[in-house]
Amino acid sequence: MFRSLHMKLVLVLVLLIVSVMAVVGTFLTNSVASYNIEEFREQMLRVFTQEFILTLEKSAGSEEPAAALREVLEAYSGSLGIDQYRAFYILDGETGSYLAGSDDSLAADLPLTGNILAAMNGEVGQKVERLSPYFDVAIPVRGDNGFFIVGVQDNKTELNDLSWQLLSILIRSMLFGLLVAVLLSFLLSKTITTPVERLTTQASSIAAGDFSRKAEIYSNDEIGILTQTFNEMAQVLETTINETERERNKLNTLFLHMADGVVAFDRSGHILHQNPAAEKMLGRPLDASQTYAEVFPNLHIDDSDLVESGRYIEIDYSANKRILKIFFAPFGGDEDGGLIAVLHDITEQQKLEASRREFVANVSHELRTPLTNIRGYTETLIDAHGDIDEETEVRFLGVIHNEADRMTHIVKDLLTLSQLDYERMQMNSGEVSLRAIAQSAAEAMAMEASRQQVTLTCELPEDLPPVMGDRERIEQVVVNVISNAVKYNRPEGSVTLTGGVEGGKVFVRVKDTGIGVPEEDLPRVFERFYRVDKARSRERGGTGLGLAIAKEIIEYHGGNITFESVYGEGSVVTIALPAAESEGGKHA
Repeated sequence: MFRSLHMKLVLVLVLLIVSVMAVVGTFLTNSVASYNIEEFREQMLRVFTQEFILTLEKSAGSEEPAAALREVLEAYSGSLGIDQYRAFYILDGETGSYLAGSDDSLAADLPLTGNILAAMNGEVGQKVERLSPYFDVAIPVRGDNGFFIVGVQDNKTELNDLSWQLLSILIRSMLFGLLVAVLLSFLLSKTITTPVERLTTQASSIAAGDFSRKAEIYSNDEIGILTQTFNEMAQVLETTINETERERNKLNTLFLHMADGVVAFDRSGHILHQNPAAEKMLGRPLDASQTYAEVFPNLHIDDSDLVESGRYIEIDYSANKRILKIFFAPFGGDEDGGLIAVLHDITEQQKLEASRREFVANVSHELRTPLTNIRGYTETLIDAHGDIDEETEVRFLGVIHNEADRMTHIVKDLLTLSQLDYERMQMNSGEVSLRAIAQSAAEAMAMEASRQQVTLTCELPEDLPPVMGDRERIEQVVVNVISNAVKYNRPEGSVTLTGGVEGGKVFVRVKDTGIGVPEEDLPRVFERFYRVDKARSRERGGTGLGLAIAKEIIEYHGGNITFESVYGEGSVVTIALPAAESEGGKHA
């Protein structure tokens, strides 16, 4: 019940009123008592002067001293304040027995107080005690006829009545004050707790993710400033959370679609996060139940050293027929830290590096062979100058010319590939007829086909749509393909050119009945300097760059070239280019 701020404020105010009233009541009661004590003492001092005491002593020397003393005291009863609560008495100074007084009832119940005992010892008894049930004063009086004690006693009835009246007034005031305090405390607590309750409701909404509600401001005091500050804080928090959410979405999108794989492990070695790229590279699905040892079997690293030193390491790792470079790095602290592994697929990079080395080796070999032949024949001509017949000299010079021409073709093809790689090839694009290019190439190769005893047939449809491209480069590709079909054919073989439209592209298909290509060599036929039969290819003047150049040129034009072959039966090469757009639309 008293856990709420509302009830606590009410209780505090009630206790405050009770405490204040209790302190005030105690103070007033003590003040009244002190006032009465001081008033009694001062009144007695004013009456019992030295002159008055001498008068009493003179009266004590009369024949009836007790009666004489009584007459004197009665004469001063007004000054002594004698009434129904206060009385004077005359005692025998030796025995303390009652002789006379204003109230004869004291003869039976007058106690021998400390003041009376002091007076019996010859001293003035004027000590007034706060807790004593009465106030009294006792004066020793010695006369010729004896020793007497004259005293005044107040039974504090008037003081007690006054104290009770005061106490009742305080109690009634306290009850009224409590009633007022309760009402005011309820109003005050409501003034304080109502904005707090609204802020609590808004805080609950914010905790639930609802930032639409705003606490209303009803005052310009501290509560109003708190409410305004809370609303501003909620707005800043909403902005911050939205920005954080956007950044998290960006990171999640990046994490899910990044090319590199990422796998995060906690301190126990279990998976915290993983992305699809990591699963693809490792060739298996990953989940939180798996551990580091299951993800990377036989790959042990001391992750404690990594976390302590803040370093990272990189390791080459093979998995799923891929070569991966894995970067391991620690993250977080001692409690919520772990290890993150970033997987980078370097398979293609390794292949490219191997291809580069092979390419350099092939270029060196291809250039070294004709250079060696040229050097050998030229040295022979120089050394045997004048001793060699003209026919042999002409034959040697023919070999030198052929080898130089072969080198020229190699360098020219390399230059073409370089221009295509760096997109520096100048293309004179226009609308051209693929059928006309194929027929022209077939006519150019007709003599070579006849020499090789190969039948070259062109069966292209007349309505073959035009394509957009550089006529010279496209013709270079078609001539190269037909040349290969003729060159690597068998005697009495055939080469057939067909064409058509498929999928919005115009194609020319060159089919031969030659020696074909083994199945294991098919994926590499478009590689640079790759030859299925190196000896035979070099014997026929091939550089190993023709199909590589053809592929680059066709793809540069937005088309594609495919190579199909059955070893020992022949091959089929298909060149497809996008149909040119005409005024009526695209050719189908």
